[in-house]
Amino acid sequence: MRYEPTRASVRQHAVPDWYHDAKFGIFIHWGPFSVPAYAPLGHGDINELLRNEGYRSLFANIPYSEWYINSIRIKGSPAHAHHLRTYGERASYVDFAAEFKRLSAGWRAEPWADLFHESGARYAVLVTKHMDGFLMWPSETPNYARPGYAMDRDVVGELTDAVKARGMRMGVYYSSALDQSLTTSAMTDVVGLISEGGPIDERYARYQLAHWHELIDRYEPSILWGDISYPPRTNLFALFAYFYNRIPEGVVNDRWGQLPPWLHRAIRTRPGRALVNALAMRAVRNGQAANLRPPHSDFRTPEFAVMDDIRAEKWETCRGMGHGFGYNREERDEDYIKLPTLLHMLIDIVSKNGNLLLNVGPMPDGTIPAVQAGLLRGIGAWLGTYGEAIYGTRPWRRAEGSTARGGSVRFTRRSSPEGETLCAILLDPAPEIQVQVKDLRLPDDATARDLATGEPVAWRQEGDDVALTFQRPPTHPVAHVVAITSRRPI
Repeated sequence: MRYEPTRASVRQHAVPDWYHDAKFGIFIHWGPFSVPAYAPLGHGDINELLRNEGYRSLFANIPYSEWYINSIRIKGSPAHAHHLRTYGERASYVDFAAEFKRLSAGWRAEPWADLFHESGARYAVLVTKHMDGFLMWPSETPNYARPGYAMDRDVVGELTDAVKARGMRMGVYYSSALDQSLTTSAMTDVVGLISEGGPIDERYARYQLAHWHELIDRYEPSILWGDISYPPRTNLFALFAYFYNRIPEGVVNDRWGQLPPWLHRAIRTRPGRALVNALAMRAVRNGQAANLRPPHSDFRTPEFAVMDDIRAEKWETCRGMGHGFGYNREERDEDYIKLPTLLHMLIDIVSKNGNLLLNVGPMPDGTIPAVQAGLLRGIGAWLGTYGEAIYGTRPWRRAEGSTARGGSVRFTRRSSPEGETLCAILLDPAPEIQVQVKDLRLPDDATARDLATGEPVAWRQEGDDVALTFQRPPTHPVAHVVAITSRRPI
């Protein structure tokens, strides 16, 4: 269909099958913030920090190195102290841009794309501009306040070509509302985040919109990944319509909340600020996201969090392997998520109608840290054996189950000419030859097979439970899958 620049028109866009099928993507945070590569640790992930200590502490102690430009503006923060100690009082964040371009000169896109493909990811999303305002491509609309504040080589184009050449989809992240290359103050609360982290005038609205159009026209991405919110003075539906008309199977995320200029002014007053901060904290403590939600999106984006049950609306968890997204020299191997936990997370997310967008934070020269690369290869090895239970699946009637021994089970389903297949993913460490899955009834014609070996798995109904008997003990220490197929509904 032809989309018009209206809410009613763009809301007719359906989430395409490729995005439902993909399940796993790679996020890439790489830029000038990779040079200082610093964020404090010790407060847990951002959700723990926010719930336990509130927004003031979140901004001062955020474990996100990609927020370095804001963190060093907060006097007394760990990042501010680190910056003074390491670089001196006169050093500016923008000085890191030249160093980043120098250090990244030897980067090549192909090894990244090879690793992403090996991991089993079906798409990648590159940060093309973060809140620091630095552009990862030589734009025809350069930064109007900082000449040369962009890559001289086309990182976006080189990675897009390499990713697409390996059969994956490409997406672009762009920080619309936040651009601290054009501001001088620090964000220290919710109002700062949604209204003071970037300009709200017409010039900036035109500037960032030109970048979105350029990214769409030049690179034809399958995903537009906005962040935090969207500046006023622009018809957001016109951008979505433009994208869908160019890329009908494209998708947009949910971080495009837009406030009119008068409301930006109102929430900056003392009572407005107090009210917004209080409402945001109440939402967080009730387990709700504090992002401004737009009137249209194709999927939700919880950050360092997962949904607790199957959601009808498509969603995607984004998270780093450590406590943040950009490369952080403070992180040690023990700060990274472990492979069993990561695989269980992916399985749980998929069983509940979600995707996992897992971040890599390369060093300034483009090297992906060994611990991150190892985790990606570990995911790829498991998916190489059990991908049938992940790719192309849909949620079953319920996501979770258990075994008689108290082990966890997750369910996914898929349809084929042979009938319906239910994948029972056993999260027990090394289950035994016989496993009893509780509260599961199978049709009489059902057949079961071990996805790792292809061998038949004997089954029998025992009341409300099903006893599965393998021909040999399952060997994978993290998760094992039984595929159960029937021509009748399971």
